[in-house]
Amino acid sequence: MATVTPRNDDQGIRIGWQVRVRKKGYPQQVKTFRTKAEAERWARTIESEMDRGAWLDRSEAERTTIGELLDRYAREVLAERKHCTPELSRLKTLKEHFASTSVARLASSAIAEFRDRRLKEQGRGGKSVSGQTVKHELGLLHRVLKKAEREWGIALPLGLPTEKVQAPKLPQARDRRLQDDEGDRLLDECAKAQNPWLRPVVLFAIETAMRAGEMLQTKGKTDEESGERPIQTTGLLWKHVDLDKRTAYLPETKNGTARAVPLSSVAIEVLRALPHSGDGRVFGTTYEAIHLSFARACRRAGIQDLRFHDLRHEATSRFFEKGLNPMQVAAITGHKTLQMLKRYTHLRAEDLAKMLG
Repeated sequence: MATVTPRNDDQGIRIGWQVRVRKKGYPQQVKTFRTKAEAERWARTIESEMDRGAWLDRSEAERTTIGELLDRYAREVLAERKHCTPELSRLKTLKEHFASTSVARLASSAIAEFRDRRLKEQGRGGKSVSGQTVKHELGLLHRVLKKAEREWGIALPLGLPTEKVQAPKLPQARDRRLQDDEGDRLLDECAKAQNPWLRPVVLFAIETAMRAGEMLQTKGKTDEESGERPIQTTGLLWKHVDLDKRTAYLPETKNGTARAVPLSSVAIEVLRALPHSGDGRVFGTTYEAIHLSFARACRRAGIQDLRFHDLRHEATSRFFEKGLNPMQVAAITGHKTLQMLKRYTHLRAEDLAKMLG
């Protein structure tokens, strides 16, 4: 049963209306409103939810802000991860927009407004914030809210508002592969490069589908041209290479899961021809140096619009063309889902026709 009583200040002047809802089996609910009509409307809503068994305790959600949730997620979830710099950056962006918003009042309309505003903002280098960036930010907000609801005991009166917001439309995924004799021309120019590591790195990438950060030492900076953000690593180490078993072990990868990469006979030949450096790294160069040398080699070879990361696309597609199934390819490349794997796979129709017989 609900009771509505006036609230007065010290001088006896009415400043609002307090409503109390009491029902057996539920904690007493108390709230103050400016008008009696608002108080009565709220009371009817609470009583109806209790009668239907749909009532949720909103008190924690009303006391907690999105900013507090984001801080807790950083402390309890991200602190346990080795490579969380991108997500910490996204948390900062989310806090700038939602820090003072209470969890109970976070509506899908506010999230949609955030999405649209972000897509109009400028990011690094004066370029517009990409749809992929905003999608990552919305995904992180969704994970934070789901964590709060399922594990932190914070009820979401409006449900998961992120589920009601459409993700930004993304540009079509790159499908750039080596065409005609581009592969031979590229390797020829790589062999002529001042950086002696370029050709073995490029050939190894095509044979293994390894990411730049898995092969090479990198500072973890975003490549302005390709948008790639290799994690900060020492690169592939000799102690993780077994030439007899033909495997290379990667203890740290972009998705946080270690994996062992099988090596083809060509990849083994590349490794056997390399000198051993004193620091234990397989390739005695950096991603930054390779990126510059690779761009120059492409220009000399007359190859346009080819990025180093496209070699991963090339390698992954070649695995399928050799007859490997999706599970086998994923074990090599480290993709966690078929959808992720599909983005990096572009099969030639003529090669598929040969497989059909």
